[in-house]
Amino acid sequence: MKNTARTLMMALPLFLGTGAYAQQQTFTVNPGTSSIGFALTGTGHEVHGTFHVSSGTIQFDRNVPKMSGTVTVSASSGESGDNGRDKNMHQKVLEAERFSDITFQPQAYTGSIAPTGDSTILVSGTFTLHGTPHDLTVPMQVHIDGQNLTAKGSFIVPYVKWGLKDPSIFILKVAKEVHIDMNLVGTVSPAM
Repeated sequence: MKNTARTLMMALPLFLGTGAYAQQQTFTVNPGTSSIGFALTGTGHEVHGTFHVSSGTIQFDRNVPKMSGTVTVSASSGESGDNGRDKNMHQKVLEAERFSDITFQPQAYTGSIAPTGDSTILVSGTFTLHGTPHDLTVPMQVHIDGQNLTAKGSFIVPYVKWGLKDPSIFILKVAKEVHIDMNLVGTVSPAM
């Protein structure tokens, strides 16, 4: 009887602990409701536009600060409202025919993700632009409401420093970095 009680006492933390450790979830991004906004300052003006998310799936665990997966954006989907400027961006700056995808692969996060409501975290991962990977950390606001998840973050891309062509010409100068606003909307699987 004594051994049985001891065995139960030793096994109890394993059974109770299962819920604490089993928090893996998958965030599936909905490309139709997600968007990537950009802003680029220039001589006397600022250009605003959007890119379209092609796909995205992110796995995370609320108890382990690791993430995996990929968010993919089509390089040729960038639109600023000016066809000539967009053609130049696609062909000469992004070289979208050669480098069709822009991706972000999250690997870790700091902070905590609440099972419901709002959370603020820092997501670190690899941002691949023009075929070259770059380390990037993005502050993110995460909102979970049942099976719905929204993740918003803003960051700066120093595209000229990263080897892309500077689109400035003669007196029309543009900034050497672009401000990105990411708005990912989708569904999250229940914790497993």
